[in-house]
Amino acid sequence: QVQLVESGGGSVEAGGSLRLSCIASEYVNSRHCMGWFRQAPGDEREVGAIFDSTGSTFYASSVQGRFIISEDNVKNILYLQMNSLIPEDTAMYYCAADLRPTCVFTMSYEYWALYGSWGQGTQVTVSS
Repeated sequence: QVQLVESGGGSVEAGGSLRLSCIASEYVNSRHCMGWFRQAPGDEREVGAIFDSTGSTFYASSVQGRFIISEDNVKNILYLQMNSLIPEDTAMYYCAADLRPTCVFTMSYEYWALYGSWGQGTQVTVSS
C-alpha cells in the first residue's frame, strides 16, 4: 500500500497563503486519483479538492477560487496551494490516494474512506 507524507502546514494570518505537499512512496505511470481532505475539531472529515491524473479537478465550494490542487508526477508529489486563507480553513489537512487505474473521480468521502490510502495529516491554523 502506498505511503503518503504530508507537509507544509503551519500558522498564518487571514489573507495569507500556504502550500501543502504530499509525497507518495510509489511512482504511478498510469491513471490515478488523489485528493486533499480536511477535518476541523469536532467536525467530520470533508473533501477539499480532488485530482484525476487525466486532468480533472474538483473543489468544494468552500475553497473554490482560493485553492489549487496539482501534481508533480515526476517527483510523486501532490500539492495544495491555498490562497486568501480564512479562519474557517483551520483544520488538519489529509492527503489521500487511489492509485488504481479504475479509480473513481468523486467527492464522496465514503468512497475515499473505503478505497483510499491516507497520510497522517498536517495542521493548518489561520488566525484572524
